[in-house]
Amino acid sequence: MIQIEAGLFTVGVFQDVTWAQKGLQALQRAGFPPESLTIMAKETPEVARLIQDSLGTGGEVVQLASIGAALARGPLVGVLQGASGDLGSLGLVGTMRKIGFQSHDGRIFDTLTGRGGVLVAIKGEARAADALAILHSYGGGNAAIGAWGGRV
Repeated sequence: MIQIEAGLFTVGVFQDVTWAQKGLQALQRAGFPPESLTIMAKETPEVARLIQDSLGTGGEVVQLASIGAALARGPLVGVLQGASGDLGSLGLVGTMRKIGFQSHDGRIFDTLTGRGGVLVAIKGEARAADALAILHSYGGGNAAIGAWGGRV
């Protein structure tokens, strides 16, 4: 068994950039620091602005197996990408298990993101329930907390 230090993530997918922006602003008003937030979506100028405005830095282009080019920034990216570039070969479907989600959750996140949704993740265990409530309140579809067990 491989031990990985990934942390606990709360994840939801907003239907578009407008709803994601509202949700991210609510998370920041609630005291979630930008360095705990991850944004991932298909590469568009609107997503690039959202990442810049919300996180104070530009997104990086990552390849997602079934979606193609996406813009992403935040702690979730490194965990899912791994040393071997897993997002490009396995996508969200195959990598969400790293943070405690079942493969069907990965398929849902992948499908919603592929349809133009904006995946938002919050790293942190202490306020995971608060993050989940905010995601739900602002339209974060299929929002859930990963059941991280510390092993793969």
